[in-house]
Amino acid sequence: MSSQFAAEPQNSKPKNRLNSAFKQLWSMHWWMAACYLVLFVGGFGMVRSPEGAVQGNLYTFHKSVGALTMALLTWRIFILQRVWWRKYTHKLPKFTPEWIRAFLLHTAIYVFMLAVPLSGFFLSNSYKPNNVSLFWLTTLPDIFPVNSAVLELARSLHFWIAYTFLGFIVLHTIDQKKYVRSLWRRATKTLQKSRQS
Repeated sequence: MSSQFAAEPQNSKPKNRLNSAFKQLWSMHWWMAACYLVLFVGGFGMVRSPEGAVQGNLYTFHKSVGALTMALLTWRIFILQRVWWRKYTHKLPKFTPEWIRAFLLHTAIYVFMLAVPLSGFFLSNSYKPNNVSLFWLTTLPDIFPVNSAVLELARSLHFWIAYTFLGFIVLHTIDQKKYVRSLWRRATKTLQKSRQS
Protein backbone atom coordinates (compact mmCIF):
# COMPACT_ATOMS: atom_id res chain seq x y z
CA MET A 1 0.00 0.00 0.00
CA SER A 2 2.74 2.45 0.91
CA SER A 3 5.76 3.19 -1.23
CA GLN A 4 8.33 1.42 0.93
CA PHE A 5 6.79 -1.96 0.10
CA ALA A 6 7.27 -1.38 -3.63
CA ALA A 7 10.79 0.03 -3.36
CA GLU A 8 12.61 -3.31 -3.11
CA PRO A 9 11.72 -6.69 -4.70
CA GLN A 10 12.30 -8.65 -1.47
CA ASN A 11 9.50 -6.66 0.20
CA SER A 12 6.85 -7.88 -2.23
CA LYS A 13 5.57 -10.54 0.19
CA PRO A 14 4.59 -8.08 2.96
CA LYS A 15 2.77 -6.02 0.32
CA ASN A 16 0.94 -9.10 -0.94
CA ARG A 17 0.00 -10.06 2.62
CA LEU A 18 -1.25 -6.52 3.29
CA ASN A 19 -3.32 -6.55 0.09
CA SER A 20 -4.69 -9.97 1.00
CA ALA A 21 -5.67 -8.83 4.51
CA PHE A 22 -7.21 -5.65 3.09
CA LYS A 23 -9.30 -7.72 0.63
CA GLN A 24 -10.47 -9.90 3.53
CA LEU A 25 -11.37 -6.77 5.50
CA TRP A 26 -13.28 -5.37 2.51
CA SER A 27 -15.13 -8.66 2.07
CA MET A 28 -16.05 -8.67 5.77
CA HIS A 29 -17.35 -5.10 5.37
CA TRP A 30 -19.97 -6.23 2.85
CA TRP A 31 -20.90 -9.43 4.67
CA MET A 32 -21.54 -7.45 7.85
CA ALA A 33 -23.39 -4.73 5.95
CA ALA A 34 -25.71 -7.44 4.63
CA CYS A 35 -26.18 -8.85 8.15
CA TYR A 36 -27.10 -5.46 9.59
CA LEU A 37 -29.47 -4.79 6.70
CA VAL A 38 -31.22 -8.07 7.53
CA LEU A 39 -31.27 -7.13 11.23
CA PHE A 40 -32.82 -3.70 10.63
CA VAL A 41 -35.39 -4.80 8.05
CA GLY A 42 -36.18 -8.05 9.87
CA GLY A 43 -36.41 -6.34 13.25
CA PHE A 44 -38.82 -3.75 11.86
CA GLY A 45 -41.10 -6.44 10.45
CA MET A 46 -40.66 -8.82 13.36
CA VAL A 47 -42.19 -6.54 16.02
CA ARG A 48 -45.14 -5.77 13.72
CA SER A 49 -45.97 -9.37 12.82
CA PRO A 50 -48.88 -11.09 14.63
CA GLU A 51 -48.03 -13.19 17.66
CA GLY A 52 -47.58 -16.88 17.01
CA ALA A 53 -45.19 -19.36 15.44
CA VAL A 54 -44.20 -17.03 12.58
CA GLN A 55 -43.23 -14.21 14.93
CA GLY A 56 -41.36 -16.68 17.16
CA ASN A 57 -39.33 -17.92 14.19
CA LEU A 58 -38.62 -14.34 13.12
CA TYR A 59 -37.31 -13.56 16.61
CA THR A 60 -35.10 -16.68 16.55
CA PHE A 61 -33.74 -15.73 13.13
CA HIS A 62 -33.16 -12.12 14.25
CA LYS A 63 -31.24 -13.23 17.35
CA SER A 64 -29.23 -15.74 15.32
CA VAL A 65 -28.11 -13.09 12.83
CA GLY A 66 -27.23 -10.83 15.77
CA ALA A 67 -25.03 -13.56 17.26
CA LEU A 68 -23.46 -14.14 13.84
CA THR A 69 -22.56 -10.45 13.53
CA MET A 70 -20.74 -10.61 16.88
CA ALA A 71 -18.65 -13.52 15.60
CA LEU A 72 -17.97 -11.74 12.29
CA LEU A 73 -17.02 -8.56 14.16
CA THR A 74 -14.47 -10.46 16.26
CA TRP A 75 -12.86 -11.81 13.08
CA ARG A 76 -13.07 -8.40 11.39
CA ILE A 77 -11.24 -6.69 14.28
CA PHE A 78 -8.52 -9.36 14.07
CA ILE A 79 -8.06 -8.68 10.33
CA LEU A 80 -8.14 -4.91 10.95
CA GLN A 81 -5.30 -5.25 13.44
CA ARG A 82 -3.25 -7.13 10.84
CA VAL A 83 -3.89 -4.41 8.24
CA TRP A 84 -3.02 -1.61 10.64
CA TRP A 85 0.09 -3.36 11.94
CA ARG A 86 1.49 -3.96 8.46
CA LYS A 87 0.46 -0.55 7.15
CA TYR A 88 1.75 1.55 10.03
CA THR A 89 4.71 -0.49 11.31
CA HIS A 90 7.26 1.60 9.41
CA LYS A 91 5.32 4.81 8.90
CA LEU A 92 2.65 6.34 11.13
CA PRO A 93 -0.40 7.97 9.52
CA LYS A 94 -0.55 11.73 9.02
CA PHE A 95 -2.81 12.96 11.81
CA THR A 96 -4.68 15.47 9.68
CA PRO A 97 -8.15 16.74 10.70
CA GLU A 98 -9.63 14.61 7.90
CA TRP A 99 -7.83 11.46 9.15
CA ILE A 100 -8.91 12.12 12.76
CA ARG A 101 -12.54 12.69 11.67
CA ALA A 102 -12.55 9.44 9.66
CA PHE A 103 -10.89 7.56 12.53
CA LEU A 104 -13.46 8.79 15.08
CA LEU A 105 -16.38 7.98 12.76
CA HIS A 106 -15.11 4.45 12.10
CA THR A 107 -14.37 3.90 15.79
CA ALA A 108 -17.94 4.91 16.66
CA ILE A 109 -19.28 2.53 14.01
CA TYR A 110 -17.22 -0.35 15.44
CA VAL A 111 -18.51 0.43 18.95
CA PHE A 112 -22.11 0.37 17.70
CA MET A 113 -21.49 -2.83 15.72
CA LEU A 114 -20.78 -4.47 19.07
CA ALA A 115 -23.30 -2.53 21.16
CA VAL A 116 -26.33 -3.37 18.99
CA PRO A 117 -26.15 -7.19 19.25
CA LEU A 118 -24.88 -6.97 22.84
CA SER A 119 -27.91 -4.89 23.85
CA GLY A 120 -30.05 -7.49 22.05
CA PHE A 121 -28.50 -10.20 24.21
CA PHE A 122 -29.19 -8.04 27.27
CA LEU A 123 -32.85 -7.77 26.27
CA SER A 124 -33.25 -11.49 25.50
CA ASN A 125 -31.37 -12.70 28.59
CA SER A 126 -33.27 -10.31 30.87
CA TYR A 127 -36.56 -11.76 29.61
CA LYS A 128 -35.79 -15.45 30.26
CA PRO A 129 -32.82 -17.85 30.38
CA ASN A 130 -31.56 -19.78 27.33
CA ASN A 131 -33.44 -17.37 25.08
CA VAL A 132 -30.94 -17.07 22.22
CA SER A 133 -30.37 -19.93 19.79
CA LEU A 134 -28.18 -20.09 16.72
CA PHE A 135 -30.46 -20.84 13.75
CA TRP A 136 -32.45 -23.46 15.71
CA LEU A 137 -29.26 -25.58 16.00
CA THR A 138 -27.99 -24.86 19.50
CA THR A 139 -28.79 -22.61 22.45
CA LEU A 140 -26.14 -20.01 23.16
CA PRO A 141 -24.99 -19.44 26.75
CA ASP A 142 -26.48 -16.45 28.56
CA ILE A 143 -24.32 -13.33 28.89
CA PHE A 144 -26.63 -11.52 31.32
CA PRO A 145 -28.78 -12.83 34.20
CA VAL A 146 -32.57 -12.95 34.05
CA ASN A 147 -33.93 -9.74 35.55
CA SER A 148 -37.48 -8.63 34.76
CA ALA A 149 -36.87 -5.34 36.60
CA VAL A 150 -34.53 -4.14 33.80
CA LEU A 151 -36.60 -5.49 30.90
CA GLU A 152 -37.98 -2.10 29.82
CA LEU A 153 -34.55 -0.52 30.19
CA ALA A 154 -33.06 -3.29 28.04
CA ARG A 155 -35.77 -2.83 25.41
CA SER A 156 -35.20 0.95 25.28
CA LEU A 157 -31.42 0.52 25.11
CA HIS A 158 -31.63 -1.93 22.20
CA PHE A 159 -34.03 0.34 20.31
CA TRP A 160 -32.09 3.58 20.76
CA ILE A 161 -28.64 2.06 20.25
CA ALA A 162 -29.84 0.40 17.03
CA TYR A 163 -31.31 3.59 15.58
CA THR A 164 -28.35 5.72 16.67
CA PHE A 165 -26.16 3.20 14.85
CA LEU A 166 -28.38 3.62 11.79
CA GLY A 167 -27.71 7.37 11.99
CA PHE A 168 -23.95 6.73 12.00
CA ILE A 169 -24.36 4.43 8.99
CA VAL A 170 -26.05 7.32 7.15
CA LEU A 171 -23.13 9.60 8.12
CA HIS A 172 -20.68 6.96 6.90
CA THR A 173 -22.56 6.68 3.59
CA ILE A 174 -22.48 10.47 3.14
CA ASP A 175 -18.77 10.47 4.01
CA GLN A 176 -18.20 7.88 1.26
CA LYS A 177 -20.56 9.53 -1.25
CA LYS A 178 -18.04 9.39 -4.12
CA TYR A 179 -17.62 5.65 -3.70
CA VAL A 180 -21.40 5.15 -3.33
CA ARG A 181 -21.95 7.08 -6.59
CA SER A 182 -19.40 4.93 -8.40
CA LEU A 183 -21.14 1.77 -7.12
CA TRP A 184 -24.49 3.15 -8.28
CA ARG A 185 -23.08 3.93 -11.75
CA ARG A 186 -21.62 0.42 -12.03
CA ALA A 187 -24.92 -1.14 -10.93
CA THR A 188 -26.98 0.88 -13.43
CA LYS A 189 -24.55 0.06 -16.27
CA THR A 190 -24.75 -3.64 -15.41
CA LEU A 191 -28.57 -3.48 -15.41
CA GLN A 192 -28.62 -1.67 -18.76
CA LYS A 193 -26.30 -4.26 -20.31
CA SER A 194 -28.42 -7.14 -18.99
CA ARG A 195 -31.58 -5.57 -20.45
CA GLN A 196 -29.93 -5.04 -23.84
CA SER A 197 -28.65 -8.63 -24.07
